[in-house]
Amino acid sequence: MNTLYLPELREMLAANNLAELQEFCTALHPARTAEFMEGLSPTEAWGVLRAADGSTRVEIFTYLPEEMQIEILEAVEPAELSHLIADMAPDDRVDLIKKVDPTVVEKVLKLVPTKERRDILRLRAYPEGTAGALMTSEVACLTEDLTVRQALEEISREGHEFETVYYIYIVDAEMHLRGLVSARQLVTHLNKPQMLLSDLMSRDLVTVGASDDQETVAEKVADYNFLAIPVVDAEQRLVGIITHDDIIDVLQEEASKDAYQAGAVEPLKESYLATPWLQLTRYRVGWLSLLFGGALLTALAMKSYNENVQRFAWIAWFLPLVISTGGNSGSQSATLMIRALTTKEITPADWRRVFFRELVIGFLLGSCLSLIGYLVGCFMAPTVFDALVLPLTIVLVVTCSTIVGSLLPLMFDRLGFDPALMSTPFIAGISDIVGIVLYMNVAGWLLSEGI
Repeated sequence: MNTLYLPELREMLAANNLAELQEFCTALHPARTAEFMEGLSPTEAWGVLRAADGSTRVEIFTYLPEEMQIEILEAVEPAELSHLIADMAPDDRVDLIKKVDPTVVEKVLKLVPTKERRDILRLRAYPEGTAGALMTSEVACLTEDLTVRQALEEISREGHEFETVYYIYIVDAEMHLRGLVSARQLVTHLNKPQMLLSDLMSRDLVTVGASDDQETVAEKVADYNFLAIPVVDAEQRLVGIITHDDIIDVLQEEASKDAYQAGAVEPLKESYLATPWLQLTRYRVGWLSLLFGGALLTALAMKSYNENVQRFAWIAWFLPLVISTGGNSGSQSATLMIRALTTKEITPADWRRVFFRELVIGFLLGSCLSLIGYLVGCFMAPTVFDALVLPLTIVLVVTCSTIVGSLLPLMFDRLGFDPALMSTPFIAGISDIVGIVLYMNVAGWLLSEGI
């Protein structure tokens, strides 16, 4: 947070110096202006924003931290906020008011112009995580009977109302999507001003449905390198577009979700510092309890092999090495599988190919590590023959762990669960049990045979 201008800003507010406040709002990029305002109270921040013109006010407001935006909406009189809400981008304002106190929203919406209020209510009706909840209804639309010159004139008159004019969508009188032309196409065809849009537009369009999952939308935009993608209803009527900046937000959200789940933490709804400590504890205790249960199974597995540990006490020295090696190799495989599933490189139907690949890779990895383990074992085990327990176990443990780590995410995905749920701690816990069982059985068999 930058506190450089805070004393000066508070002096301007105290003196009600509108001229200097207006200059402050326009002197810098809106993002920088918002950064300098972060130390202000909600009422003070609104005092600064009130001095700016409508478009500048909205730009600065959207760059403020989300927590501060919510505080402003809940602290300022609804009559003053109605114009701000009306001027915001449709998707941005809907995302924001979903997080504001419903009683405040109800009061503000009554004062918002009818057209904008209907748009807000329509977009709010779409379930969270769908294309409809992500889209904006501000779309550049034209009819196919216009010429290139007429299209450019129309866009120049109304372009300021749209979030993007790079893509211009061609629709009929009932908003059925017929095609698309880009701003670049219009500009490059200025030498043919009488050319009809019907002769210029692309008809083979990639679209998404309003009820499609946001991850599906993000994948399509990434696959085709779109700047925006149209959203249509069941009758192919254009209802909105999703722009690339919203797709970036989705990708960041999904990456954060996967990162939390990989660490066995329930995804946070707010920032770490903004999340109450009791809520943060609740998010973590469930997963930790499951992992704790897994650790108890590990302890029970150890108890069942107590006789072997007492007979061959030296094998306990290598137990942490064996189970950590299994956990690390299994976690590697799980990470590779989760990433491959996320990017659609593989599907659950590929499980046979994955099994045989990981079987071979696990054996090769285990063989490499077993050489090091055998050399160490020769120095620490009672005899060179006894030291064979370590390399044999490592080969088996690494091979089994890589197979388990690769197949469990595939199984979760096949069952309809997020494969990221099969996180590193879970794989490590399973590998611990597998490692103990294999190690103790190999030790019992080999050392008893040796005796």
